Amino acid sequence: MTWMTPQPGGCLFDLDGLLLDTEPIHAQAWSEAINYFGGKATEELLLSLRGRNKFDNAKAVIESLQLPITSDELLAEQQPRARARVASAKPMPGAVELVERCRVLEIPMAIATSSGQQAATLKLDPHGWLEPVMVRVCGDDPEIKAGKPAPDLFLEAARRLGVAPEQCWAFEDAVAGAQAALAAGCRVFVVPAPGLAAHHYPAEVTLLERLDDLEL
Repeated sequence: MTWMTPQPGGCLFDLDGLLLDTEPIHAQAWSEAINYFGGKATEELLLSLRGRNKFDNAKAVIESLQLPITSDELLAEQQPRARARVASAKPMPGAVELVERCRVLEIPMAIATSSGQQAATLKLDPHGWLEPVMVRVCGDDPEIKAGKPAPDLFLEAARRLGVAPEQCWAFEDAVAGAQAALAAGCRVFVVPAPGLAAHHYPAEVTLLERLDDLEL
């Protein structure tokens, strides 16, 4: 379905799994790190990690699987595996087209990502089509007190654009991200992550099959 809709005051984009196809890379890195410590990652556990910051994820993995390790130990295995692969991530379907449409219409854009600054830079640098998205708020930004599903990332992204959150459209693929954007007061569009369906997301979101289904 194609959605015809008026122009927003600003567009706020998640990064992983929404603009770039990095989620399979992260899932593989988590799975390998968990295996290294003698655990086994289920598909349900890996899905639950989408959209959240690495520290919350490490804690959740250790608690879920009862691994006798610290978060730092787990991340020391997971992070290098992910960083070695993320630069090769491809754009998600429709992402290039939507960003270009926003650029042409001069709609302010921001990225609101749970990734830290170093990881986000590794992902973003190979992709010149993302250069028009000048504002980039990362999970380790000092202004961010809590990660998704808290609204901090989207609130800060809107603030830096100089646009009220209620006038912004947020784009997400993760349940935690959709919850965060709704809590910030944004209108939320979701491209469901593989393995998730409409009933997994808050009822207030608008579902898209791909990002360029939205015609501005």
